[in-house]
Order: sequence, then C-alpha cells, then structure tokens
Amino acid sequence: MSDVIRLLPDSVANQIAAGEVIQQPSSVVKELVENAVDAGATDIHIIIKDAGSTKIQVIDNGCGMSETDARMAFERHATSKITKADDLFALHTMGFRGEALPSICAISEVEVRTRTAQSSIGTLLLIKGSKVESQEPCVCDVGTIITVRNLYYNVPARRKFLKSANVETSRIMREFERLAIVNNNIRLRLDTDTRSIDLRPAALRLRIEDIWKNNLKSDHLIPVNVETALVNIEGFVSRPEFARRRNPLQYLIVNGRNMRHPYFRNAIMSCYEGLIAGDTQPCFFMKFTVDPASIDVNIHPTKNEIKFEYEQQIWPIIVSAVKTALGKYSAVPSIDFSIDALRVNPLIDKNTEKAPSIEYKKDYNPFDIKRPARATTRVESNWEKLYENFNTDADNSSVGITENPGSESDIFTDSDHRESQDFASPICMQIGLKYIVTTLRGGLVLIDQHRAHVKILYEEYMSRDGNREVVSQRLMFPEAITLDETQREALLEATENLEALGFNLEYSSGNEWLVNSVPVLPPGTPAADVVLRILDSVNDDREAANYGTDSDPAHDMQSRIALVMARAAAIRRGQRLSTSEMENLVSSLFALPDPSLTPAGNLVFTLLDDKRLASLLSL
Repeated sequence: MSDVIRLLPDSVANQIAAGEVIQQPSSVVKELVENAVDAGATDIHIIIKDAGSTKIQVIDNGCGMSETDARMAFERHATSKITKADDLFALHTMGFRGEALPSICAISEVEVRTRTAQSSIGTLLLIKGSKVESQEPCVCDVGTIITVRNLYYNVPARRKFLKSANVETSRIMREFERLAIVNNNIRLRLDTDTRSIDLRPAALRLRIEDIWKNNLKSDHLIPVNVETALVNIEGFVSRPEFARRRNPLQYLIVNGRNMRHPYFRNAIMSCYEGLIAGDTQPCFFMKFTVDPASIDVNIHPTKNEIKFEYEQQIWPIIVSAVKTALGKYSAVPSIDFSIDALRVNPLIDKNTEKAPSIEYKKDYNPFDIKRPARATTRVESNWEKLYENFNTDADNSSVGITENPGSESDIFTDSDHRESQDFASPICMQIGLKYIVTTLRGGLVLIDQHRAHVKILYEEYMSRDGNREVVSQRLMFPEAITLDETQREALLEATENLEALGFNLEYSSGNEWLVNSVPVLPPGTPAADVVLRILDSVNDDREAANYGTDSDPAHDMQSRIALVMARAAAIRRGQRLSTSEMENLVSSLFALPDPSLTPAGNLVFTLLDDKRLASLLSL
C-alpha cells in the first residue's frame, strides 16, 4: 500500500489558519493595529475602502522593520514577541503566535512599506496569496504601512458570505472602539467611505466620552479603583439610573488586552441587584492588571478568551470595589418611610386597599383581533374553523396544532376520556399577573402571557406584504433620537424594512434624527425607544439568527425587526388582564399554525394533562 499521508504546503496551511484568525475584515484591522501597538506606535491611521473588502490600510509610526524582518514577518510562526515556551507566561505584547500576518497574506494581496530609524531607505514588499512577488528598496517614513487588498480573493466561498457593506463597516467600527478603549494613550484615526474619526490621546474617562459623546456623558460614570497584591482594578461603572435596556457598553480589559469573561461580568452585574430593573444592564469599563504568569491567553486564536488562575479570589475583590464605588457616590436608591408610602402597599392594609387595575382606552386594545392594524382575515378564518371542529362529534379528526402525538402542541387530540366541555367558552384565569390558565379538553394549559403576545404580533408583522395597507400614525410632536456611528449604519440598512412597517424617520442635524410616524403601538410605548431597539438588533450578531426557513438576507432583516417590534408592543408580565382580553389572547394564539414556541425558541405554553396532574399530586 502506498503512503497517503503528506505534509501540506505552507500556503494551504496558512489558508486553514486564516479561517480561524481572520474571520472578517474587522479581524484584519484588529491584528494589524495590535502589531502596530507592539511596535511602539503612538499614532495609528486606519483607512478602509468598501467595508474592507477592497482595501484595509494601517499606517503607524512605530519602530519599523529591516529588510530581513519584513520578509520573515510573513513566515508562519515567525515572531519577535517570544523565543521559548516559558515566555507565554510573561507576555507583555498583544501578539505572540506569529499567525496573523501569514494568515492575512494567504487570502489577500499585501503591500508593505517599512523603515527603521537606523536606515536611510525603506523596504517595499509585495505578497499575493502567500507568494512573495517582489522586494525592493523604497522611500518611506519611519514606521510601517501595510495595505491589504482584495480580501478573500482566492477563497470565493468566504468572500461570498461576507455581510453587507453596512454590517461589515459596523463590525470594523466596534473593533475600532475596543482598540481605542484599550489604547487610550495612543492617537487613533479611522477613515471609511462615509466618515472620519480622530481620537487624540486622553485619559480613560475622556476617551470614553470622545467615542460615545452622543450616548454616554462623563457624569454618567462612577470611578472604580482598588489595588491588591493579587490584582489592580481601575475603570468606571455607570450609575444605576443610566442602566440600558439595549446595547450596554461593557468592556473588560486585562494587561492591555480586551477579553470576554462571563464570570467577572456576572460579578459586576451582581452589584446592581435591587438597584436597576431586571431587563436593564449597566455599562462598565474595567481594566485589570495582574501578574502575566497568573493568566493564560493562549486559549483561542483571537486571544479574547483568557483563563485566570485566581478568578475565584478576584470575584470578591470586584464585588467589593464596585459596591464601594456605588455607595461612595450615593448611587443607591433611597427608601421612603413616610406613612403615605406605606399605605400604598396592599400587604400593609389589606382591608382598605384594592388590587391595582388597568384601564384601557376604548379606541385601542392590543388583544382585539378585529382592530385594523392586525391581520384579521387569516386569524378569524382559522378560528372559525377551529370552533367548527371543536363543536363536531368526538369521532371527527383532531384539530391539533401539530400532527406529532404526545407533543406539547397536540392538546386538542380526541381521546376516549374526553369530557363534554364547550371550548367556545373556555375558563381563563390569571396567575401571578404572568400566566394564563385555561381549560381545554386535553386538560389544563398554562400560557406565558408575554410570550404568547410576542408570538401573535411577530406572526402578524411577518405576514405583512407590499399589497397590504400599513397602518401608521403620525406623531404630533416628532421624537428626536441621537444615533452613534453603528446605529446610523444600521438605519441605512433597515430603512426599507422600517418604512414597510410604518416608521418614518427624517434627518435633522448632526447625529440627530426625528421619528415622525410609527405603526400602531400600545399606549405609553416610546417610539424612539422602539426604533433604537431595532437598530441595535440589526447590529447585534446574536439577533441575526433566521427565525424562518428562508435564508434570504432581506428575510433575516424583516425577521429581526419583527421580533423587536413584537417584544416592544407585547403585554408585559405583571400586567393585569380582563377576562375578555385573556380569551382574545388565547383564541389568537391557538389560531396560529405553530403556537408552541416563540420566534426565539422559548416555550409559550405547557399542557397539564391527567397523567401530569396525577404525577404532581402523587405522594
């Protein structure tokens, strides 16, 4: 038998490595800027063309490279950062693997101009697909200019699946923000097709304000500072009153490196328990300084996941530092011990206080399936058919939501023990102002009222097409919203979908836009808040999943916007419902083709049949 195992060529190995290291154009920006920082640069200029697919150029005033170093830098596992394995536990640089530059040149055309202070002439190096095409002297300033062109030109599958120019530009903007926060002592400039940003060296608080000057002010932040033998922590956390429901700015940095660390994040979040609403999150910018030997950064190719040797010991230090800062700056709620404040509590005076009730405007009911803004034709038609099937003899076929026997959705299936109950008048009751319990022939059904309404509204928004008239209402006083760079990119991408739903936005001045018209929303729902949620969802990769079977990008956009709209307009947990509202909600839910799961995959209801009830009551 002939030998079949062979050594891969370096060009192929580099393309394989590039799949992990260079995931998108923003990854190129990250790697090149970090190399410039390691080279001692104090001024870094980034130029982007066509969202990075055509050109990414990084210009720095660092130490530069000699002719030999410029050639060696693009060889795999060639690095100036470490020389032996023990150096991995004493890292003071961003890079150390020697994979970024060879990965970049394996999937693009690279031009390098570099010169050291000791040389009077620089070096020009041209590489295409890992192959050095030429190297010759050139005239250039001290430092390095690396230009990456035609990214993924030889990997068409990767290039095909790049997102739109707006999405890729937004990713580059986010990466730039992360780099700017870490390297606040360096001047960073970014030029794209549509904008220019120039950040001068500044203290961390000023750098934060420079980046998010439209959305985060200096007085929103509380300083955190603690020094221990194990870790030094400095940074800022936001005041509880400025916690965000969407797009919280949360940055963790260790030894000058961005990191994702859910354990430390949860430590900070725990300090806000009881201070902020459950659906909001604080902003924080925390820098950790630890002994390099106590952390391991060699876990993931992107070097963002870091393992701490003493993370359990650092947890109480974080909690103590944040709670001390919140208390020191009086960022805690005051308690009103007045008699009037106590009387409104029904637990104090049960005889005189009545349970809270909600009055609904007669001209609007979010549960009324006959209102103009809802897709009434399909729902009423299906519901009438459902009534007919429930009123037929027990021998008829079931009206199940799915044909799967034994599933949560199959709650209407005929059985030998079916009781003679008229489903047209179900008994509905509310439990804990969160759940609806109704009786069906299969048993008891426990429904999450918020998830049920989200599902109903989502299906309605998704069913809208160009032929259906959009019900929109013009605001008497347009609401002003301030958009940051990424939100403006999202607005350009989502404009068509927003208009299809009934939104109308008009540019005002600077970073300010006016919301002139909105679709029908529940009373008290801030139109500007809904728009901002939609824009942040468009920029959020965790919301980019496709909730349908269609993989078309336009369908994905419509799905994400529909989900945000449904969540914003849906009834909340803790909201009291009348009997008629509960009945409308239940009937609309079970008229849907698949009511069992929300668009995000959460369970809407559960069935408590005879066997399950018996098991719950068994001793």
